[in-house]
Amino acid sequence: MSKRDYYEVLGVDKNASPEEIKKAYRKLARKYHPDVNKEDPESETRFKEVSEAYDVLSDQQKRSNYDQFGHADPSQGMGGGGFGGGAGFEDFGGFGDIFDMFFGGGRQRGPARGEDLEYELQIEFEEAAFGAEKEVQIPRTESCPTCGGNGATPGTKVEKCTVCGGSGEQQQVVNTPFGRMVNRKVCSTCHGRGVVIEHPCTDCHGNGRKRVRRKVKINVPAGVDTGMRLRVPGAGETSASGGQPGDLYVLIRVKEHDLFERDGTNVYVDVPITFVQAALGDEIEVPTLDGKVELRIPEGTQTGTSFRLRGKGVVRPNSSHRGDQHVRVNVVTPTNLNEAQRDLLRELGRELGQNPNEQTRSFMERMRSAFLGDN
Repeated sequence: MSKRDYYEVLGVDKNASPEEIKKAYRKLARKYHPDVNKEDPESETRFKEVSEAYDVLSDQQKRSNYDQFGHADPSQGMGGGGFGGGAGFEDFGGFGDIFDMFFGGGRQRGPARGEDLEYELQIEFEEAAFGAEKEVQIPRTESCPTCGGNGATPGTKVEKCTVCGGSGEQQQVVNTPFGRMVNRKVCSTCHGRGVVIEHPCTDCHGNGRKRVRRKVKINVPAGVDTGMRLRVPGAGETSASGGQPGDLYVLIRVKEHDLFERDGTNVYVDVPITFVQAALGDEIEVPTLDGKVELRIPEGTQTGTSFRLRGKGVVRPNSSHRGDQHVRVNVVTPTNLNEAQRDLLRELGRELGQNPNEQTRSFMERMRSAFLGDN
């Protein structure tokens, strides 16, 4: 049975735009999808026919070849008759269905999407903890705003290349005992573009695309940390063939803080206290990410002691859980004492039974015993 015209299958005119072809395909694909028409045995056949037609007409080069040669496209090699007139690819509904039969689909349909971009963003410690909205300038390639992407001076025409028929390739078909062989090379007239531009756009020099710096807003969620990547959909390179734009991936770098250190969702801070505060206890002010809070230091606190402030750390990304803040106190030894102050400390030492000379002798005797033994 002869194959139907692809334009007839999709119900579109031969001059239909890519958007019109895509719209018609989506409508028919929903209508004839086997999962929707399980009781209609013809739906699968119609669905394959629609998919095959879209596979050809959505690809600029395939469509150009089809417009020239119809179903007997010589660029398909064995298509239209296979080896010696046997069952060729067309007997099975086209190369696309053969690919799907053996590999389960996975072919890219339609124009290729734009390239992804990556950008390194440095943020403040507090911005990482609470989130922020940042605006950055991303260099990327876009369609030329002057010519609309066609590469020609506004008001002038873009002519289809008459040498390659708009395919961008020159083909030479050679008949061999094994079938028709096709040699291809980039068209020497249009250099692979498929069109000839007599008056190139002065803004993009006929390329149809130009490099620009585009402002992009980035929503930084609370709890991010160095090394994390954020995805901004559609903020990457635009597609040269009219497909979807790529994505922007933002690599986070968090600046070090003068006071705070971070480990996961927990925050650490070192706070100095005096000898008197450590001995007698006190209530001190402690910095946190939310501002200053009061912390009670019990009497007899030793240097290096850590106190926990619950819920004063960093939120876990995509969660309401917040870590803790750990306050490490360091006892500061007084310096530049006058004689009266020294006398007071000596008196305190005697009151506490702490004779510095006896403690030193006792320590030295323990050291000697440890290294030389009792004898």
